Amino acid sequence: MLVPSRRRLRIEIWIVLGLSLGQSAAYSVVQLLDKMSQAPLAQGTSTLNRSQSTREYFDLTYQLLDIIFALVPVLLVLYFMTEQRLPKAGTSNDSGSAFRKLGFNFARPGRDLLQGLGLAALIGIPSLGLYAAGRALGITTEIIPSALDAYWWTIPVLILSAVRHGIVEEVIVVGYLLDRLGKLGWSVPVAIFASSMLRGSYHLYQGFGPFIGNAVMGVVFAWIYTKTRRVMPLVIAHAMLDIVAFVGFSLFGKSIGLG
Repeated sequence: MLVPSRRRLRIEIWIVLGLSLGQSAAYSVVQLLDKMSQAPLAQGTSTLNRSQSTREYFDLTYQLLDIIFALVPVLLVLYFMTEQRLPKAGTSNDSGSAFRKLGFNFARPGRDLLQGLGLAALIGIPSLGLYAAGRALGITTEIIPSALDAYWWTIPVLILSAVRHGIVEEVIVVGYLLDRLGKLGWSVPVAIFASSMLRGSYHLYQGFGPFIGNAVMGVVFAWIYTKTRRVMPLVIAHAMLDIVAFVGFSLFGKSIGLG
């Protein structure tokens, strides 16, 4: 197996982040400055799932294309992390698989599901309080989880969008980044800090409250990953949080005075 040089690893990290969440972080900072220069943050809004066309099936097409192409950097990460070597005698063919290395597989579905649901509850309930506090302090925009029109495909697309966010963020920001920073010689606490700051930064367009909340979530998720070496429970937890937010808002937002 060829071991990539430190320089190659750095370039690889910049390419992956530049095509994915690093790009999102850069846009997020600019969007935050844009909002702050127009009005107080408390008067701003952040819409997470926007309609992209007034025509139903074109909107559906755009939504699905967004989800599909957002997953391409994940495929790139899986390709980079798959060890290009012939399996040794007596070992399985997937011994060098990135799926196995990241724990991004169905090797233990029951335990992963339980851990994911527990993590979702652990993170989700305090997040509601943090959002309310941020709004009261004027450091968080109003967050609109979904502005999609009500079609037969709205709920399925919101679920797919939530799963997409869970896969992209947890595979890249936790599994991939901690692996690569570790290979560069970074200590575990410093790598966790960098991962959590990146997670917080691409949520800055929502305000400083979500930056803090997501950074704390990043610390918890990254720490758990260093103990379990499985990204699947994190993907499940993240997807469940977003499904509750996206679908719940779409179904009940207007009836409780939101949106």
